[in-house]
Amino acid sequence: MSNAEQQNEVKARVESIDALRGFDMFWIIGGGAIFGSLCKIFNNPVTDFISAQLRHAKWEGFTFEDLIMPLFLFVVGVVMPFSFSKRLERGRTKRQIYIHVIKRTLILFFLGMVAQGNLLDFDASTFHIYSNALQTIAVGYVISSVLILEFNVAVQTVITVVFLLLFWALMMLVPVPGHGAGVLTPQGNLAIYIDRLILGRFEDGSPYAWILETPVFAATVMLGVFAGHWLRTNHSGGRKAAGLAIAGVVCLALGQLWSYWFPSIKHLWTSSFVLFSGGWCYLLLALFYLVIDVWGLRKWAFGFKVIGMNAIAVYMATMLFDFRKIANVFVGGLEKWLGPANDLVQHATAFAVVWLILFWMYRKRTFVKI
Repeated sequence: MSNAEQQNEVKARVESIDALRGFDMFWIIGGGAIFGSLCKIFNNPVTDFISAQLRHAKWEGFTFEDLIMPLFLFVVGVVMPFSFSKRLERGRTKRQIYIHVIKRTLILFFLGMVAQGNLLDFDASTFHIYSNALQTIAVGYVISSVLILEFNVAVQTVITVVFLLLFWALMMLVPVPGHGAGVLTPQGNLAIYIDRLILGRFEDGSPYAWILETPVFAATVMLGVFAGHWLRTNHSGGRKAAGLAIAGVVCLALGQLWSYWFPSIKHLWTSSFVLFSGGWCYLLLALFYLVIDVWGLRKWAFGFKVIGMNAIAVYMATMLFDFRKIANVFVGGLEKWLGPANDLVQHATAFAVVWLILFWMYRKRTFVKI
């Protein structure tokens, strides 16, 4: 792709999508550590609350940290109606699109094994096949691609609802040997049992489950797809933002209601968790879209946009390299003077190094795509 084509593509984007993706990645690549280190400097109810929100719920429940991964999948879904329609308008056949989808799926799954599957250890005893957010994106993406290419929006909606109901039925009705049916404890649930049965020694040993969650990972992506469909309509910007906000409130209410019978558990990606987290995703997209694309207030989000334009690249970079070591070149000698603020300065400097690299790539119009 030429520089002119890249610049035209950037201009054609819905800027709030890139900014929201960058907002999500901010917390992954350094924002969480920066805000989490505030507790070492200020010990008060506000910083205690922030610290609690930057930790995953131990099992049932929901914190801000639990939103990061669903938002990642959701934004992938938002982009899909735009990218697929663009390819079809350029004359690409379904076969060509499917080839691209399969290629991208395999690359994402492979990168997930590199990032958290210990593939680069070259040691079978530490290798995990399925253990990373990129792999959830891969399976959610390929299923959502089929739904977009083969069915209209109404059928897509029905199938997404079926995914949520099917997962609920499996988890609550199918008995687990030694535990019975409807058990949602870390060790006794069906999803973990299936992972251990299929993956064997390549299972990651965490309380997170993966294989049986495939349809509900896809459901999270599909919530984003529906948002993308809505943004592509001819409605006014204000109406689009309002529609996203209404969808968010409805999903939050349904997720909260369902959680009384099927608890919201991120480790299991329960159907109630899909809806509740999806509600927050819709509300965040509504807010970003309203402020950036409707009101035209863009400057404040530039830092997020720089991150969001190279999300996969920076995710892999921060998974493979410790940027705090680079930060120590600049601030390592200040530790004895900074006291409890040392972690904050180190994390902030490491993030600054990463962001400046991304800014350089942005200025050069270098966008790593899969």
